[in-house]
Amino acid sequence: MAQIKATRMEYLKLKKRLKTAQRGHKLLKEKRDGLMKKFMDIVKAVKQDRQTMEGLLLKAEKSFIFSVSNLEENEIDQMLSSTSSKIVLSSKTENVMSAYLPRFEYEITGDYKGYSIFSAPLGIDFSLSKFKEALSIMIFLAEKEHSLRLLSFEIEKTRRRVNGLEYVIMPQFQKTLKFIASKLDEQERSDKIIRMKVKDLIS
Repeated sequence: MAQIKATRMEYLKLKKRLKTAQRGHKLLKEKRDGLMKKFMDIVKAVKQDRQTMEGLLLKAEKSFIFSVSNLEENEIDQMLSSTSSKIVLSSKTENVMSAYLPRFEYEITGDYKGYSIFSAPLGIDFSLSKFKEALSIMIFLAEKEHSLRLLSFEIEKTRRRVNGLEYVIMPQFQKTLKFIASKLDEQERSDKIIRMKVKDLIS
């Protein structure tokens, strides 16, 4: 406090800085709350879709195992390796309150059925269609789970800034303003006493 200039100009300048800090604190709290809401919305969506995906994979796996149970391993490999299907995945980002969240887009081309429907085991179509359905959810989950990681980093960074303003910077400004105000009051009282003494001497 000894190095602080206890002047009215310094007091007004510091008061302005406190108002800026308070405004920044309010905006950062709103940002943190908005990020938390977005985070919880994604968590809810991820939880529901993960359950759906796990259900699809379970059905697909059971159907596949039952369908190929009488085939040799090389027959299964030959049946599945002749597919013409390809997947093209692209990504872009979306700015959500300074968090750059991924957006995945994909396109499946060709036919995933690399076998004749007449020679293929019964149920193989069902299992592969379920695997394909689960794939689209997997891509969605990859997008959302990565978004959750990025949001958690941004939430933590914003939380630290909010706490820094709330518990360090603003209290420091308030303490300094109180110190300067007391010094100015003390100086004003001292000046008043001097003026009264001068007045007495003159009279």
